[in-house]
Amino acid sequence: MTERARPVDLCRGLLAALDAAEGRRRRRQRDTTPDAIGLGIKRDLLEEVMREDPAPEEFEGWLVSRCVAAAGTVSVGAVRAMALDVLTEWRLAEASPAFSSWLARGAPSDDARGAERAS
Repeated sequence: MTERARPVDLCRGLLAALDAAEGRRRRRQRDTTPDAIGLGIKRDLLEEVMREDPAPEEFEGWLVSRCVAAAGTVSVGAVRAMALDVLTEWRLAEASPAFSSWLARGAPSDDARGAERAS
């Protein structure tokens, strides 16, 4: 039996992928403030995973607890949306060796290289 990957490993790759998304967002010709807010919330969730390192079997409940903690705040819907996004990516990584491999390689992207040049 192979050991199940940890959410922290997924989140490390997703943080790299967010850098690419940030590069795309900056190049858009429209107001990207809502995008920046969502990406910021997602980044906060991913960084929290990196700090707390929840176990794989507890990850979904861990995400739910972040949504519950946001209850009553203006951003509760956004936190829920980003938590669902992270959960979907977690499930995809568990089901897709190709996606997991891409994340493990640091989520290489032409967009990320463009963001590095723009900085």
